Amino acid sequence: MTWMASAMRAAQAQLETATHNLANAATGGFRRVQSSLALTPHGLVARESTGAAQGGIRETGRDLDLALLGPGAFHVGGTLTRDGSFQRDRDGYLTDRQGRRVEGIHGAIRFPEGAPIGRLIEQLPVPPGTTVRSGALEMSSVDSIGETLAILTAQRAFETAQKTLVAIDQTREKAVNDVVRLK
Repeated sequence: MTWMASAMRAAQAQLETATHNLANAATGGFRRVQSSLALTPHGLVARESTGAAQGGIRETGRDLDLALLGPGAFHVGGTLTRDGSFQRDRDGYLTDRQGRRVEGIHGAIRFPEGAPIGRLIEQLPVPPGTTVRSGALEMSSVDSIGETLAILTAQRAFETAQKTLVAIDQTREKAVNDVVRLK
């Protein structure tokens, strides 16, 4: 019964991962989260890891739209993101859609209107092997059809484990009742 309960928990975790991915299929720069099963002495456990797959690049023609090619992320308002849709606020700072400031090598990036885009890119702290492309955005790396199938698979795995658990419980109950009748 413990094994079936662990299988149900693992299937539930995989379902949550797939629905999270599907919900972010249109989020710029979102990297698909991968879920895998591991067999432990206590049963099945679902483990998550962020995929390294690069999302497609969509040309926008806007200078302040920046796409990352390779590893890395933009530092925005104390968090990391790969969504490079930026604008200049009224004080000249580069911000995301929520108004959070983009952080550069020396703090929040102030980008004067008309400044060359190369100057902005030089201020971004990106790891080696990463290229910043102006006038483009990275799209999500989620395959909607694949995630829909992952949802269905996780639901079926949960239902199978649940039915098996019920069958085990019924067999045990029958065995207990039969022993009582034999006495």
